[in-house]
Amino acid sequence: MGDPNVHRRLTAILAADVVTYSRLMARDEAGTYSSWKSHRRELIDLKIAEYEGRIVKDTGDGFLAEFPSVVNAVTCAATVQRGMLERNAGVPQPNRIELRMGINLGDVIVEADDIFGDGVNVAVRLEKLATPGGIAVSAAVRDNVGNRLDLQFEDMGEQTLKNIDRPVRAYGISLDFPPTPRTIGSDAGTQEPWEIEKPSIAVLPFNNISGDPEQEYFSDGITEDIITDLTKISGLFVVARNTVYTYKGKPVKTQQVSQDLRVGYILEGSVRKAGSRVRITAQLVEGKDGGHLWADRYDRDLTDIFALQDEITHTIVDHLKVKLLPEEKKVIGRVPTGNFKAYAYYLRGRQFLHWHSKSHYVLAKRMFEMAVELDPLYARAYAGIADCDSFLFLHYNADVSVDGILATSAKALDLESGLAEAHASLGLALSLRERHSEAMAEFDQAIALDPNLFEANYFYARACFTQGKLDEAARHFQRAAEIKPDDYQSLLVLVNVLRSLGREEEMKVAAREGVARAERELMLRPENSRAAYLGAVGLAALGELDRAKEWAGRALAIDPDDRLAKYNVACFYSLEGEADRAIDLLLELLPGATHETKRWVKYDSDLDAVRSHPRFPKVLELLE
Repeated sequence: MGDPNVHRRLTAILAADVVTYSRLMARDEAGTYSSWKSHRRELIDLKIAEYEGRIVKDTGDGFLAEFPSVVNAVTCAATVQRGMLERNAGVPQPNRIELRMGINLGDVIVEADDIFGDGVNVAVRLEKLATPGGIAVSAAVRDNVGNRLDLQFEDMGEQTLKNIDRPVRAYGISLDFPPTPRTIGSDAGTQEPWEIEKPSIAVLPFNNISGDPEQEYFSDGITEDIITDLTKISGLFVVARNTVYTYKGKPVKTQQVSQDLRVGYILEGSVRKAGSRVRITAQLVEGKDGGHLWADRYDRDLTDIFALQDEITHTIVDHLKVKLLPEEKKVIGRVPTGNFKAYAYYLRGRQFLHWHSKSHYVLAKRMFEMAVELDPLYARAYAGIADCDSFLFLHYNADVSVDGILATSAKALDLESGLAEAHASLGLALSLRERHSEAMAEFDQAIALDPNLFEANYFYARACFTQGKLDEAARHFQRAAEIKPDDYQSLLVLVNVLRSLGREEEMKVAAREGVARAERELMLRPENSRAAYLGAVGLAALGELDRAKEWAGRALAIDPDDRLAKYNVACFYSLEGEADRAIDLLLELLPGATHETKRWVKYDSDLDAVRSHPRFPKVLELLE
């Protein structure tokens, strides 16, 4: 007998996946991400809801849904596939987002909002049998649908599905458009999720085995620089830094990571720094079977660190049989600084910058400035200074010169023209000077150089918002939040953008995840008022007013002079219906506010509730 505490039910399971998603992302990451989100928002999610289904799991490049009715599940799948065909009309074949779908009727285990079991696994394996734009179903689905739908079922015969201990009879659904040819009865295991058009790799965070936690910045720096070098190789698909860092400090199995990230290869290693020496171990693992392709250990002087990184990069390239273009060889071989102490300060600064709080921006800037003192030609350190000033100005209303940001980022670009971080900071400074067309060109350049750069997408989103370009702002905020899985800011600022666009359900999803991230940030850095006041706005959007009020009070208690804290708490009061308290705070903060803050007052939907208040004209006077 089964466990009486385990809840089971019979359900129709639909598994869907984007064909060659990794290839599409490698070719145009921002465009692919935006297109996929649009398809989800404007077609797929609406149809699933229309046919009484629910999305159980979002896999990034696909989803798992369940339906109480088999007929509804099949009808929904066919409707979506026909809709995707129409939406792809006129899109060149290499750029099309096409889905494969698998449907099974089976018994599942229900735990919270998730479902598990053989019934789910069969649906996922059937999806691999489907042609691009097609649907594959089990015999149980075919029998239950019968002749109730105007669809033709093509018998694919008995299929041996991976990790399923019995043959499964499968059927392909013939829609009103011709499917891509496929050999009936082919093995489902022949098309695995990591098989894409060019080699793909994830570089896991190298372990710090020096015995000194203070050396963590150094092992992280080695990891990031290897990722950066590999990203410059056009023949490789490389998983972004912030994605792989979600595995930091966790026991992982390389085969599982390979499947999770849909990559063919994993690089892992360790770093031991002692005195003037460093020992680095590295191993390249094949994701499919976990076999080692290469492993080595390096004992070097710290002054050889750049040559060592270059050697590791070239070894990976050789083993993956990737051809390096002449310009790529030149860029990878370029040494950022000849001064190791400057490099060490830069790595420390970069670590602080990633933590995104006021005190850490200040510390990061100090580290970057020390790097520049040691090497006045260190372009990346200048870009780091510009980024720190940008965040201090935007998030904490610090007394920072925008002209200084312009000058520092321009200096970085003079020294290294292809530095994405510098293009992003220059774009921000230009947007603050209302030189919008120049700013957008810089943001576009930054993203072209590094599609995974958080700062480029985040600054771009803010610039779009202040110009009233809300759809573009939403897209870049969403991308920034995806790039940096621990960033609460993008999602919580996105909340009022989505509200303005009338996308209420998406707004609640963003608010819920943003609040969860802000809560984690406050546990790590309880002195960070920004997490508290943005979280308050997110909680208000979710209707949790008591918690929101507590977080708003906490933000003002942490930093009562912070104008941005006052602004966001004013937004909270507006949402809560306390118009006078909201207007009091706006009148208090606006006399010394930046141009950007004033622009936010004009467009922020959080303040819509107070715009008709008799005292609001006084606020408008201060916006001139």
